Amino acid sequence: MVFTVSDRLIAEGYTVETALDGRSGLEQAKKKSFDLILLDVMLPEKNGFDVCRDLRKSGIKTPILMLTARGQLDDKVTGLKLGADDYLTKPFETAELLARIEAHLRRTTFSEQPTSSISQASERYEFGEISLDVRGMEVRRAGTPLELSAKEFQLLVYLIENQGTMLTRDDILNNVWGYDAMPTTRTVDTHVAWLRQKIEPNPKQPQYILTAHGIGYKFVC
Repeated sequence: MVFTVSDRLIAEGYTVETALDGRSGLEQAKKKSFDLILLDVMLPEKNGFDVCRDLRKSGIKTPILMLTARGQLDDKVTGLKLGADDYLTKPFETAELLARIEAHLRRTTFSEQPTSSISQASERYEFGEISLDVRGMEVRRAGTPLELSAKEFQLLVYLIENQGTMLTRDDILNNVWGYDAMPTTRTVDTHVAWLRQKIEPNPKQPQYILTAHGIGYKFVC
């Protein structure tokens, strides 16, 4: 499987490096900088879930797209909770994989560059105990760094950029994930819940990320 995907990506013009087991893949990802990590769950030496967890614990924020033959909802939730940004179940169409890769790379490029809605003076945001450095891709709470996945970070930036505006779940999907076929709006709700756990003084009574039931979310500060 890895060679088929690798060959196709190379043919599409991507520079690709591969690892045949989880342990060597983890070391490779720690030593070099990558734009995207394709991570199979079923790997020898160290499975993909453990690799994903260790990457995030190491502070690596590279987008992770998990590839697996497992289709159960619990496995997908596990991968996302460990810090994966996306999850594709085998067998899949190569065209879909390429579309997702392109979407994640677009979002990564977007998050690393100032946009028209972020002025040079607004690359840092502060609210309550939270400080956010857009260019440095860092969020702190009372001075302590928070571990956010790439998608959580992108979601927070998007909400802040549009503070005071009610955003539908489809708006968020299109602008944070970059496509609307997958994942579902439930994924938006899940990521918002995780984000609230990290930035809200009381996640059960959020004061920054507000919900409009049946519509979406609004950021206020």
